[in-house]
Amino acid sequence: MDDRLTVYEQQILKQLSLWEHELLRPPGFLEMTSKAVSTRINKVIPEKVHETITGAVKGIVQTSLFSMDYIPKSEPLREGSLAIRDKRAEELISLYKKIAAAEGAGTGAGGILLGLADFPILIGIKMKLLFELSHVYGHSTRDYRERLYLLNVFQVAFSSQSKKAEMLRHIHDWPETSASLPSADSYVHHIDWRQLQQEYRDTIDFRKMLQLVPGIGAVVGAWANYGLLDELGQTGMNCFRLRWLQQASSREPGPRGPGWLK
Repeated sequence: MDDRLTVYEQQILKQLSLWEHELLRPPGFLEMTSKAVSTRINKVIPEKVHETITGAVKGIVQTSLFSMDYIPKSEPLREGSLAIRDKRAEELISLYKKIAAAEGAGTGAGGILLGLADFPILIGIKMKLLFELSHVYGHSTRDYRERLYLLNVFQVAFSSQSKKAEMLRHIHDWPETSASLPSADSYVHHIDWRQLQQEYRDTIDFRKMLQLVPGIGAVVGAWANYGLLDELGQTGMNCFRLRWLQQASSREPGPRGPGWLK
């Protein structure tokens, strides 16, 4: 145990080890079956539909990553322990879960068209939460590299098991990764937008499809959105905790792949 960490930080270190182990466990039968079904469905969906959905996801994510619209009004928190930041993060997550649930109930009650409209609105709510969390943990989202970090966090939360490991490695190695990033304009061309939207859709499809069922859409919409924001919030907190503990353990942290916490 690193004696440079506080008692609270040491407790979080243990929690993160368990979280990482669960995050990277091999997919179970149900997850593998779900992925296989999603893959087959994606193959029969017309190319025009794929292009439309990919374009929508790309537009929403690009707007959040490369514009100033999502940057919180409050400045990044420069002072405060990890415990204080965690408390503020939990309050934010609670707030955003309620916002997402209310939005899901409203669109879920409106039938298929409003249910489909929920898709881009929910992504916007998720990205806004990540921006807020970044400032809570002391990182300025005015830096485009910080916004790219948030995209990695988003993919840790909403990707297949195989993709999660790759994204988590980026999180662990962020000091080195961020130092080698090209400009924002160049980086955007290297993102596989179609893969990103398919991974995201495959992760949330079952819950969001139920939202379109007449009679239960409002209830399911609230339930689905609440759960999805909870997953993203906990993933965001843990990724920022990893970053905090890396910095606390060493003034010059080196690359650390998945498993460094063990």
